[in-house]
Parts: sequence; C-alpha cells; structure tokens
Amino acid sequence: MRHRVHGRKLGRTSAHRKAMFRNQLTALFTHERITTTIAKAKELRPLAEKMVTLARTGTLANRRRVLTMVPDKLVVRRLFDEIAPRFVDRDGGYTRILRIGSRHGDNAEMAIIEFVDFKLKAKGDDHGGSEKGSLIDRAKGLFGGGRGDAGDAVEADAEMPVEEATEVAAEATAETVEETVEEIAAEAKADAVEDVVEAEAPEAVEEAEKKE
Repeated sequence: MRHRVHGRKLGRTSAHRKAMFRNQLTALFTHERITTTIAKAKELRPLAEKMVTLARTGTLANRRRVLTMVPDKLVVRRLFDEIAPRFVDRDGGYTRILRIGSRHGDNAEMAIIEFVDFKLKAKGDDHGGSEKGSLIDRAKGLFGGGRGDAGDAVEADAEMPVEEATEVAAEATAETVEETVEEIAAEAKADAVEDVVEAEAPEAVEEAEKKE
C-alpha cells in the first residue's frame, strides 16, 4: 500500500502541472466558467477556492500570495474587487463541478467548473442592438430566420388574428427581401462599372481624380 500519496500527477512534470493550473486559474477568474476534464477540475477546485478565500480579506500580503499563482495583475484585481466580495457571507464552496459527458477522440470524462453564482448572459447582451449591419449581414439575417420587418409588423398589433398576422408577416418579409436584394444588386453593378472604367480608360480616371 502506498502511503502519503496526495494529488494527481496528470501525466505531467511538477513544473508543467503548476503552469497548467496557473493558466486554468487565470481563465476561471476571467470567465468565471471553464471546461476541462474531471481529474483536472477536481485538482483545480481547492486551488481556486483558496485564492478566493485569500481575496476575501484583501490585504497586501494575500494579494502577493495570489499573484504567485495568478501572474496577471488585472485578473487579480478583478478577483479582489469583483469576485471575492460576492462570497463574503459564504464559508467555502465557491465553485461547483458539472459533468458534461465524454470527449470525442479519447473518451475522457469532461466537466464544467464554475462559480456557484455564475449566470449565463443573454444572447444579445454583449452587442448593441441599435447598430445597423451591412447589406450582406442583413440579407443573411433575413434568409437565416431573422425577424426583420415581418416580426415588427406582427408585433405591432398583438390582437390581430392568426391568419391576418401570417399574411402580414409574409408580405413584409417578401418586401424586405426584395428591397435588400435590389440594394445588393445595385451596389454590385456600381462596383462592376467602376472596374470596367478603370480597366478600359485608366487615363480618364486619373484626369478626373486630378480635377477633383
């Protein structure tokens, strides 16, 4: 029987293993959720919770101790200023491990390690909805199942009967698609004309640019 055996080797040298855990800690404190294998997640969890416990006090000595494992100062600042204050009233158990099945290829058992108060962001939270995309992007949105003007037309009158709402949505979608296609065709035609003019009469183009 082998006594006093602690921790998993994970098929790595001690230096390689320490570097891997430092990278995983940095990623966990940055994104608050990472995917890895079960074995790595179980080894990473006590390290991450120890870092959070040190960050709860916020002393300079503890900040320096955390910096020995997480060398990124911005990530350490986020840990002390944003993450740790959320667990002031919690005595340990800051993270959880969720099994997600096996990995294709080597069939390794995978897991997600995340903070217990982690919440998934909504799909459009990181992007401003007021920005208008290019014609190609709008066309992709229309043909790829985007709402476009059809959704707005139906949403404008919530009490409209289902049959009428369907007809309005179909008409609005057809009109929007037709307008978008016409705009794309006009832009493509203008670009083609410019290319032909530059190819056949380069001197005339240069003179026109000089006059301008």
